[in-house]
Amino acid sequence: MKEFDTIAAISTAVGSSGISIIRVSGKEALKVVDKIFRSKNKKSIMDIETYTMRYGNIVELNNNDIIDEVIVSFMKGPKSFTGENVVEVNCHGGIYPTKRVLEEIIKAGARLAEPGEFTKRAFLNGRLDLSQAEAVMDIINSKTELSMKSAVAQSEGVISREINKLRQNILEIIAHIEATVDYPEDDLEEVTSETVTKDINNIVKEIDRLIISADEGKILREGLNTVIIGKPNVGKSSLLNMLLDEKRAIVTDIPGTTRDVIEEYISIAGIPIKIVDTAGIRETEDIIEKIGVEKSKEKMKDADLIIYMIDSSRKIDDEDLEIIKFIKNKKYIVLINKVDLNNEEDRSKLKILEKENIIDFSVKEKIGLDKLKVTIENMFSSGSIEQSSTMITNTRHKQALIRAKEHCNASLRALQDTLAIDLASIDIRNAWMALGEITGETLQEDLIDKIFKDFCLGK
Repeated sequence: MKEFDTIAAISTAVGSSGISIIRVSGKEALKVVDKIFRSKNKKSIMDIETYTMRYGNIVELNNNDIIDEVIVSFMKGPKSFTGENVVEVNCHGGIYPTKRVLEEIIKAGARLAEPGEFTKRAFLNGRLDLSQAEAVMDIINSKTELSMKSAVAQSEGVISREINKLRQNILEIIAHIEATVDYPEDDLEEVTSETVTKDINNIVKEIDRLIISADEGKILREGLNTVIIGKPNVGKSSLLNMLLDEKRAIVTDIPGTTRDVIEEYISIAGIPIKIVDTAGIRETEDIIEKIGVEKSKEKMKDADLIIYMIDSSRKIDDEDLEIIKFIKNKKYIVLINKVDLNNEEDRSKLKILEKENIIDFSVKEKIGLDKLKVTIENMFSSGSIEQSSTMITNTRHKQALIRAKEHCNASLRALQDTLAIDLASIDIRNAWMALGEITGETLQEDLIDKIFKDFCLGK
């Protein structure tokens, strides 16, 4: 276990609540809290047993004035989250009492923790690897049951086990190659080349399987970026309100009501979906509305899915056709709204789009909502997302897998020349290093620091 100074931070959300928790971690955690804790049984907490609690008060360091009534719990290292001695002070919720308790802990000798520092210490002390550490934040940020299940599986080491198995197989390949190079008199180059080629191809297949899962995994982790576009007053904001089942966006008969981008999260079949309601796309002289239209066009470029709404009571014009040409090369759904006023003449202009992605819709009558949800589910879910399945949800992991695959393919090219078999060893070792970046075993320290800085304070 590595030794660090003692740190403290609020671990619960700051605000009015029943309970707040201040976490203290480090070799001197008990000693720090003991300076300001007065137990109701008059005992010092220096003799407290691990995994037990004490009831008492936190007092001011200088004059023993009572600040708050608390319960203190203790977890002795290395069997704690951080691998160090950990004390958690449970005080009354609320901004001021929590802040005052933390201030006294700092006065007593702890320092304020940096974002993610508790989890970083857990990683450095071997309590969890880097992919498991990243899963902690994924659990906190999860927006649906499926995204939480995926994050929990990662925190339990599902990805780590897969990666460690691949790395172990690669080590065996390296040993095989190096034994052949060290004993050339045995004339094993050709046999080794055939055996190793087969083994590396199997590893590439496993890496491919993980890479393929990353598209669905990214959606589970970050949400499906879905942008609702269309002309002013076609029903975009009404659709957003319908999907959210609340009046989130202002709806009027006046064109140009939505002037900025509105973003909200919903869940469809367990898929977290970030719904983006945009300003109506049209030519306008209004400066503020014009900025909103430009934002709408920017959001279209970054969208995973575009929902294009058309008012069936209006003619499809050149402006519509420009949008149709743009979306046909992306994932899209066209909603023909106000179907009770349908104009069949305009359907011919939609022939360049996939028929199954065009839905007759009515926000007013709630026609087509179920079909919209099913279409989204079919587009983005293979139906194989389960808690037990291994799914890559982190872009950093995907990039490391891609690099590992590239190194494996380079080693396969080297193996085609039996005289260059030792060069294959270099490439396959680089693949081993790339996979190690996922669990943090081979990742540079500055990159590790960067990852943990994105964590929230107190975690």
